[in-house]
Amino acid sequence: MGASWLHRAAARRRRDAVVKRADTADLAGSTAVGALVAFVLLSLTVTGRSGAPLVGDKDLLDWSVAHRPPAAVTVARALTYTGTGFVPYVLAALAGLLMGRTVRQRVLTTAACLACLAVGEAVRYGVMSLTARPRPATRYWVTHASGWSFPSGHTTTAAITAGLLTLAILARAPRGAAALRAVVLGWGVLVGLTRVYLGVHWFSDVLGGWLFTLCWLSLCVYVAARLAPHMDAWRSRSARSPTP
Repeated sequence: MGASWLHRAAARRRRDAVVKRADTADLAGSTAVGALVAFVLLSLTVTGRSGAPLVGDKDLLDWSVAHRPPAAVTVARALTYTGTGFVPYVLAALAGLLMGRTVRQRVLTTAACLACLAVGEAVRYGVMSLTARPRPATRYWVTHASGWSFPSGHTTTAAITAGLLTLAILARAPRGAAALRAVVLGWGVLVGLTRVYLGVHWFSDVLGGWLFTLCWLSLCVYVAARLAPHMDAWRSRSARSPTP
């Protein structure tokens, strides 16, 4: 009786997991499509205007230039530096370690998170090269920058990293850690805003980075949710295989 009840409970948990993954995949797929449409429209608008500032871009840059006390510039520079280099990759690896529960899972999830970040950056670079939007004039800059402007690289890198960390926190504490998730997401947003404040990007570059990130992360979640049942089946077969 007890064994039968445990068997039914385990089967019910497996069915619930399958349903949850399917729901997650559907939501992620819909979000990816919506974000892609918005990103493509913004990209076409940027290229259609030959890279000229969009509505609100110049106003936000002018406000930033007029509100730059030395202390605020120092903080903005320190924050913007966390959106590039080794910091995002360390945080992405941490996200992968948090997502896994066994050694094998942690290896796989860490590799997946690092690949998500690296490939996302590569795709963004390709889009940036195709768009070839000039940055604001160098007289507005108070930090170093290079390359084309749209979509913002620091914004995209920080947002992908923040998204991965948020997903990891949700996996570990789905009903808690709201304050920690808010801090992580706030960091991702603020890195993007510093790019406008420091004069090296238009706000529409930052918006493009956020839309690209939403599309890319949603696509990665969709793929992961679709692959998960196949990975589970493969692990089950491996566990049942006799050891030679």
